[in-house]
Amino acid sequence: MILSVARRLIIAALVLSASTLAPIRAGAEDILVFAAASLKTALDEIAPVFEQQTGHEVTVSYAASSVLARQIQLGAPADLFISANIDWMDVLQDQGLIDPATRVDLLGNGLVLIGGVEQVEIGQMRADVDLSAALGGGHLAMALVDAVPAGIYGKAALQSLGLWETVQGQIAQTDNVRAALALVAAGAAPLGIVYRSDALAENKVQVVASFAPDLHPPIIYPAAVTVSGSPQAQAFLDHLQSGAAQSIFTEQGFALPGR
Repeated sequence: MILSVARRLIIAALVLSASTLAPIRAGAEDILVFAAASLKTALDEIAPVFEQQTGHEVTVSYAASSVLARQIQLGAPADLFISANIDWMDVLQDQGLIDPATRVDLLGNGLVLIGGVEQVEIGQMRADVDLSAALGGGHLAMALVDAVPAGIYGKAALQSLGLWETVQGQIAQTDNVRAALALVAAGAAPLGIVYRSDALAENKVQVVASFAPDLHPPIIYPAAVTVSGSPQAQAFLDHLQSGAAQSIFTEQGFALPGR
């Protein structure tokens, strides 16, 4: 599908402002996907396979789900939206901006505490862990705790354990979960809270502790074609649910619905 000049300019502006996580190809694209930042590693592997099989080109703009949802609200020409929580998808559905008939719960994930490769492993995160002492005067890297799904889940988990008040003043908030991951990988923060899949995507960090799933709301990645989405968007969404794509997701630490 050939994009109009205006639509092409809008895409370029939105992609550049949304994230610096991935290079975006120039020129007209068949499918524009807005995807949560935590999906970058997986989609960067899956999308080229779809392109080779179908001839349709895929551009993925990665950012926090909240940022992407707000851009869609402002008229961004996304064809497909994949959120890291159900709330932002619900907002767009309530506003008539996604096609509810296409909506699926695509993936799940887990929440982990990460540190550098020399950090002492804890195992299961518990209420008696002295997280403030473990930070050693440093910061706990987290995505925005009141807007970005990973940060919201992380804050809920710490509150459930009674640890939020003790570390609240030591939190370094980032625009998205991959930025929190990057802080720990670079040694700028001794610890961080990210998704399990993020920890597996970066060899400069390790999982220090895992959070039990009942400490936070279920981590669900809903996906849906937007009301202005191209016909090819549904084909890509179908591909994401194929056995080959799901194998990649599970290898990278994601969970499949119902499992």
